[in-house]
Amino acid sequence: MTDGPSYGFDTLQIHAGARPDPATGARQVPIYQTTAYVFRDAEHAAALFNLQEVGYIYSRLTNPTVAALQERIATLEGGVGAVCCSSGHAAQIMALFPLMTPGCNVVASTRLYGGTVTQFSQTIKRFGWSAKFVDFDDLDALKAAIDDDTRAVFCEAIANPGGYITDLRAVADVADAAGVPLIVDNTSATPYLCRPIEHGATLVVHSTTKYLTGNGTVTGGCVVDSGTFDWSASNKFPSLSAPEPAYHGLRFHETFGPLAYTFHGIAIGLRDLGMTMNPQAAHYTLMGIETLSLRMDRHVENAVKIAKWLEADPRIDFVTYAGLESSPYFDRVKTVCPKGAGALFTFAVKGGYEACMKLVDSLEIFSHVANLGDTRSLIIHSASTTHRQLTPEQQKAAGAAPNVVRVSIGIEDADDLIADLDQALARATA
Repeated sequence: MTDGPSYGFDTLQIHAGARPDPATGARQVPIYQTTAYVFRDAEHAAALFNLQEVGYIYSRLTNPTVAALQERIATLEGGVGAVCCSSGHAAQIMALFPLMTPGCNVVASTRLYGGTVTQFSQTIKRFGWSAKFVDFDDLDALKAAIDDDTRAVFCEAIANPGGYITDLRAVADVADAAGVPLIVDNTSATPYLCRPIEHGATLVVHSTTKYLTGNGTVTGGCVVDSGTFDWSASNKFPSLSAPEPAYHGLRFHETFGPLAYTFHGIAIGLRDLGMTMNPQAAHYTLMGIETLSLRMDRHVENAVKIAKWLEADPRIDFVTYAGLESSPYFDRVKTVCPKGAGALFTFAVKGGYEACMKLVDSLEIFSHVANLGDTRSLIIHSASTTHRQLTPEQQKAAGAAPNVVRVSIGIEDADDLIADLDQALARATA
């Protein structure tokens, strides 16, 4: 879309990044299923490889279908650019890659998806990186955890699995004071419910697999750059501020300004890590985003109704949904996620571990899967699956204790979902 009026979210989710195909006039973004692109001439090829001209070289780096998705997500998040990749986990590595060097650390929230905790606590050690986990509600502890080797602060806007709401502005202020970027995983909220950049985030990551696609068909990830961070303010980020040997001494921040991080993500991140999103996956996600606001409104409406029903049920110990007035995060929803607290939360079943296992086996409409953000309602017992690799202490800190199940509320009829939970709870707690 061209510069002009300030379009609303519902318009942008359909039109941003989408233009009629110049060759055919096709209105929907075509799937450009190709590995390579013909150069106009030798001079054009040289300019592309030297980053002197923007264009398409090879689909590990750039692809027109993926580019349309990148523009759409960046627009919806209020960023200057985005890089799409093969999964949400890939997006997290892509986000850290330009920032970290051996010996550096990231300070991360304790309330994270279990796979992220494992990736940060175990896998990134192989790069010589490390992570410190802190309760982000304790800002003093967050400040104390940041040291001279910290290169980023990482959290989720709506934390998986408990649905906790992070005070993004307060966390951003701590990161700003330390001169490091705040990376926010906005998967559970989506830009419809929360725009972390408006709360001070430097970078936003997504598992596009979830709500953005919304139909459980393809995996994908995305890193959105706010374009606001000064990568040259210190010597902490040489990948972006210092000469890059692979491009004859080019300095990304000096050359590309607000788009430095995005260009680095493509020209070096995708070039060398190869975590490429395929064009068919991008196409599915583009189509999914066209109905994002409609789906999220229904997700939230259903989640509120079901959470209230569960909270009043004597077979339930507690419900963590931030959209409930009893939640300690209820007031925070109004500023961080004014359109609703999402549709992801947990609840504790009386009867503990065994009752949880019986519950997930007794449900008929809810699907027992390791996913979230689908149009279908989903359930999982995190302690025995997604958070299984964590210690009992880590499980509890992440909101995935043995007596807890996580639900991702879909867009079915809410009364049908309540009836399904009711009959399954009767079996589980008999």
